[in-house]
Amino acid sequence: MKFEKFFKGGLAVAMAASLAACGSSSSASASSSTAAASDTAAAASASAAPAAAGSSKPFVLGGSGPITGDAAVYGLAVMHGAQIAVDEINAAGGKVSFDFHFEDDQADGEQAVSAYNTLVDDGMQVSLLTTTSGAGQSVAPLYKEDNIFAITPSGSSTAIVYQDATNEANPYGNVFQMCFTDPNQGRASADYIADHTDLGTKIAVIYRNDDNYSNGLYTKFMDEANAKGLQIVYQGAFQDGTTDFSVYIQGAQSAGADLVFLPIYYQPASQILAAAKNAGYAPTFFGCDGMDGILTLEGFDTSLAEGLYMLTPFSADASDEKTQNFVSKYKEAYGGETPNQFAADAYDCVYAIAQALEASDVTADSSTDDITAALESEFTSMTFDGITGTGVTWSADGTVSKDPKAVVIQNGAYVSAE
Repeated sequence: MKFEKFFKGGLAVAMAASLAACGSSSSASASSSTAAASDTAAAASASAAPAAAGSSKPFVLGGSGPITGDAAVYGLAVMHGAQIAVDEINAAGGKVSFDFHFEDDQADGEQAVSAYNTLVDDGMQVSLLTTTSGAGQSVAPLYKEDNIFAITPSGSSTAIVYQDATNEANPYGNVFQMCFTDPNQGRASADYIADHTDLGTKIAVIYRNDDNYSNGLYTKFMDEANAKGLQIVYQGAFQDGTTDFSVYIQGAQSAGADLVFLPIYYQPASQILAAAKNAGYAPTFFGCDGMDGILTLEGFDTSLAEGLYMLTPFSADASDEKTQNFVSKYKEAYGGETPNQFAADAYDCVYAIAQALEASDVTADSSTDDITAALESEFTSMTFDGITGTGVTWSADGTVSKDPKAVVIQNGAYVSAE
């Protein structure tokens, strides 16, 4: 590890320590995979599929995420989804190919800095940044300093793209997002609920007030809910480490809430759903992209999530050819597992990078500064059609513009709510 990067990264880690998106444990590293990576605490590493004969020198594509620990479902999905795209692009033998390296950052700021240093040592020229927001905030300043273009599949915090996240000002300029920002998800959730009053009209909100992701969603949801005239009958805030959610369920139930908005990750949501069942309380539950993964949570009774709504950019049951091709390949490669939106966003990230590189005049022999400048120019002028959205565009600040999709869990599977 470079001491200079560790020192500078440490400052960012200190600022982001309270903003980590997910908790996790154990240590491992991964340099991508052509088959399913282990979901245990053992290291997961393999070489990316080689480029087809006759193709040009590959660009070194990096990225990190939690592939071990409590949040591994997110990082593994990102790594797997990106790998499928890399394999497809490399097999095509075109102008662009990739040498893919993915490191385990355990959704932790310090580990993300360590992963970043490893990727730089590996010659990284372009990146998928990180999977989670807290880790991304820790390394975004390093990507800025070294001028390496990065696009995160799933880091939704504004702190990833803005140096002044509070005021959404002073963007890094070379850090982009494929997923919706937290504020956009919050606003879109309020708009969807306002337009679908059949889901419920008396709304409770249960959120985690010491988490950047949850707070960002909650704040913008409440702003839009008030603007739309939604009736908020209960608000409950919990903190990391909370395991008894009965008081929050009692509060929502006593207030007569028939819809409960959960701008949180699926781990605490699973406990809230269990508490609701124990209380005999059956409102409509509504979440955002952090809810994706609840059906694969070890030991979770998936019947508790029946009827749960969420906003997401991806639905695995979509009938378009691109989606079905991706879902089929993902299931074949990874033991029949259905891909979630984290995997789909990562797949789209790789294809968006490839599209931008193909439209530019840079090669893998170009300087990192030239590659970054070319990608910034292409991303802010191109339109991208992927499996998480069509007509996708990006602003100069790195935020994405695409339409969310509502899905609902029925018979233990995600299906379109449209």
